[in-house]
Amino acid sequence: MDAEITRLAEKAWEELSGWLGKTTLANNVVMAINALHEQGKGSNVEAIAADVSMDGYHYTRAQLAAMNDPVTAIHRRGAAFTFDADGFCKLVERLHQPVSKGTIIYAPSFEHAIMDPVEDSIAILPTTKIVVFEGNYVCLDREPWRSAAQLMTELWFVEVDREVARKRLVKRHVASGICQDEQAARERIRTTDFLNADDILENRLPVKERVKCC
Repeated sequence: MDAEITRLAEKAWEELSGWLGKTTLANNVVMAINALHEQGKGSNVEAIAADVSMDGYHYTRAQLAAMNDPVTAIHRRGAAFTFDADGFCKLVERLHQPVSKGTIIYAPSFEHAIMDPVEDSIAILPTTKIVVFEGNYVCLDREPWRSAAQLMTELWFVEVDREVARKRLVKRHVASGICQDEQAARERIRTTDFLNADDILENRLPVKERVKCC
């Protein structure tokens, strides 16, 4: 994995490109890019890369409850239609434009303690040249996701074995309190998470890199 992270970081460093992937890999690639930038420049150098998760664009629980079918919307939270795709696209469009020296662009994050997004909690500084976008639907071949993806230099896709993903999700859902026990977690995975995964796999834009994670 270290060799893969180094290779991808060096590639992004060379092209100053946008990036997408899953959280751990995205964070590690950003750290590696910034380490490359800092080489020989001391410790006070501004970071040149930042990662932004699309999780901050989850609709709030209140917004889901106000939908035409709130029961389905709440149960299917995590599906593409439960995200503010237009808001995400607007962020990508804004980051694609030139910025002045003092401009700071803010993005939302997702706070698991309250199970809702927090506005303007990620600061993207004018010194940032590489933005790594991370999330399930960044390369979805459906508007407005498609329009956002077309503004990115490259799309990268992280592949995880389905059974490995199932085991990780069971643990995550129970640990986070989303599900009371493993049986409930497995049912949620069957009726929500894997439906989302199938949507992604069946409707994915062409990607430049496919990264296998174990």
